[in-house]
Formats: sequence, C-alpha cells, structure tokens
Amino acid sequence: MTAQAQIRDATDADFDRITAIYAHYVRTSVITFEIEPPDRTEMARRWAGIRNQALPYLVAEAEGTVIGFAYAAPFRTRHAYRFTVEDTVYLDPGVTGRGTGKRLLSKLIDRCTAGNFRQMIGIVAGQENTASIQLHKSLGFEMIGTTCAVGYKFDRWIDTLHLQRALGDGSNTPP
Repeated sequence: MTAQAQIRDATDADFDRITAIYAHYVRTSVITFEIEPPDRTEMARRWAGIRNQALPYLVAEAEGTVIGFAYAAPFRTRHAYRFTVEDTVYLDPGVTGRGTGKRLLSKLIDRCTAGNFRQMIGIVAGQENTASIQLHKSLGFEMIGTTCAVGYKFDRWIDTLHLQRALGDGSNTPP
C-alpha cells in the first residue's frame, strides 16, 4: 500500500477486514488476551455496543482496503467513570511503522475530546509491546502503572501496562 490511509467512521461493510486483522493478533500475539478469534457477527455486535454509547469506532482505509481500526470504549461500567474511556488500536501487520496507528489514535483522541470525555486510558498487554507503548507516549500518555502476571496465554504470564492522558480540560474543571 502506497497511498496514505484515510481515517473515517467504521461501517458494517468494514467488518470482514476488521475481523481478519483482529484474528491475526488473537492467534499470534499476547497483545489481546482473547484465545479464540471472534467471528464477524461477534465483532459487529461489539461495534454496535460502542455505537450505542455514542463512542467513536474508526477505520484507516488505503486504496479501498481497511488496514486498521481504533475505538474508544467505557473504561469501567460504574457511573462515576462515565467521563473516562479506554482506547484500542489494531493495524494490519503489513502496514505497521508507517504512522497509521498514530493517525488513528490522534483522531480517536480528538473525537473523544469533542465528546466531552476527560481521560483516556491505554492498556498495553506485554512489556515487549514497545510499539504500542511508544505510540501512546508520543501522543501524551504517561505510564501510570503495571499489573503483573494478570494474563496467561501461550504458556506464559503477561503483564499489562497502563498509560493515561487527559482529554480537553482533564480534571481541571467539572464536566
């Protein structure tokens, strides 16, 4: 792919590619704790849940092909957390390192800020996932902690790293 990806809202037509991209990481990495790749129906069901909460779900498309996706989801379900979201970003493994992830996450941050959210949390699985850690740090996220050995996949324990950044006024003013 040579053209710069366009970032847009996901549509139902994108979910064959989204499902395929995600399945790759479920099968080959520890960056998701899922063990079996969800099918297209399940991925579309999750998308509907995000949309029903008026949260952004974006795709990066180049030359007519979805090459990545990002979305924001509630950080926790209790009402007091309602102004905090958690980000998720996945790219086709053939297009990493070209700035697409940064463009997706930047747009996600902008959309969440416009939606009056005040904090964004990035939870990165695996200490070795330096690309995701650096992506988050490059966009103003700060490391806030590590939960050790909370996941078990591929016969090993996996840590999660927690990063956070303020959105808009952050905690400087009431919502």
